[in-house]
Amino acid sequence: MEGMSVVITEHARKRLNDMRQSDISLDDIFVASIPGQITSATRFHGFFARSGRMFDLVAKDVSKGRLVITVIG
Repeated sequence: MEGMSVVITEHARKRLNDMRQSDISLDDIFVASIPGQITSATRFHGFFARSGRMFDLVAKDVSKGRLVITVIG
């Protein structure tokens, strides 16, 4: 949804410091595009970081915006 705010959990931020998620940045998460509404936590596959690294996101829509629960690299 265009213009929806993105909220990244502390857990997802910590995951970005793990070796498995190296080369994935917060900016990469903010530009990852997921169309439509997400009523329950759902895993989305196949995003690419600027570094070329592929990653998945688990996200859900909440009242404050799109909640990114975790990042899988």
